[in-house]
Amino acid sequence: MDYSEIMVRYGELSTKGKNKKTFIRQLGDNVARALHQFPDVEVKARFDRLHVSLNGTDSAPVIDRLKQVFGIENFSPVMKVEKNIEAIKAEAVSLVQDRFQPGDTFKADTRRQDKDFPLDTYKVNDEVGGAILANVAGSSVKMKQPTITVRIDIRMDGAYLSVDNIPGAGGLPVGTGGHGVMMLSGGIDSPVASYYGLRRGVKLDMVHFFSPPYTSQQALAKAKQLTSVLAKYSGGINFIQVPFTHIQEEIKERVPEGYLMTIQRRMMLRLTAAIAEQRDALGIFNGEALGQVASQTLESMAAINDVTTLPILRPLVSLDKTEIIKVAENIGTYDLSILPYEDCCTIFTPPAPKTRPRIDKSRKYEALIDVDGLMAEAMANVTVTHIKPDENFLNQDEDIFAELL
Repeated sequence: MDYSEIMVRYGELSTKGKNKKTFIRQLGDNVARALHQFPDVEVKARFDRLHVSLNGTDSAPVIDRLKQVFGIENFSPVMKVEKNIEAIKAEAVSLVQDRFQPGDTFKADTRRQDKDFPLDTYKVNDEVGGAILANVAGSSVKMKQPTITVRIDIRMDGAYLSVDNIPGAGGLPVGTGGHGVMMLSGGIDSPVASYYGLRRGVKLDMVHFFSPPYTSQQALAKAKQLTSVLAKYSGGINFIQVPFTHIQEEIKERVPEGYLMTIQRRMMLRLTAAIAEQRDALGIFNGEALGQVASQTLESMAAINDVTTLPILRPLVSLDKTEIIKVAENIGTYDLSILPYEDCCTIFTPPAPKTRPRIDKSRKYEALIDVDGLMAEAMANVTVTHIKPDENFLNQDEDIFAELL
């Protein structure tokens, strides 16, 4: 079926009162960015609906992309016709004929924005139902849970008909929940935490630490590829890569082994906080889950958090690994996360890291390195890349990637 457009319905946005206009405008911008690969598609965000005019574009890939945009409750591919009952009946018959299988049942369900339309909703339902019964052999009406529901929306600019109601991603449009930064590794957890942050409307910049030659270009490409997957939920994400080699080497040389991990994490958080303040972000997200590894005990979190007063948000804090993996599989990041390219969090890992580091000792050992000089060096060499949905950063490793997946 060559649909004329897709009608998007708002969910949680409908409760936003005076802020609803701002939320709708942001959703419209996000949808337009998410559909950037479809040049003929037009997006119009209105107060009660968002319209995606296809203008001849195949609806299937557009539908797949819309499923991943936060702020959408549900949507329907529709056919727009003139506001007269004969045109409405003809299109309804065509839609049912295209979908009908032996044994299917149907009902017509009409809504009228245009109260001046000459027929009320009950009469439209009767007229449309009669036309379908007369023209679709074997069809029958069923008012509760029919196989096919023909939805007729009579609006001021025309009549819209659909037979599908597709669930959206829910949540809030990215950008309506403020601006934060995400500490993105190449593992399983941080992409899932990113997903939850984006779902609550937070615009996230991804901060990724890399340590060549200890970490490879493939590890960096994997982190960018994960960002591209997550960009489907917002339309685009800034990826901020921070050089960390010199810092890790200095820490390994000067800090007692048991505190290596704690001091590394403190430096990562210091740099992330500096980047957040530089970019006017109001909070830091990470993928920590309480008790999962040595650095994620309450004592470790307290010792690491000591370096900043910015809020640290941990969407996964109470989830177990099985729950996190299930979400990663659902959002399409799991297979990327398990590619065997190690990030800087896994290098120089001591055999027996402190699981209950003390804040006073963390400060004492951190003083053994030139914190200000190392921070300045790293910040001077930060690189920012804007990443769009479906960009491919693993081209050079396509054979390896395909084999692993």
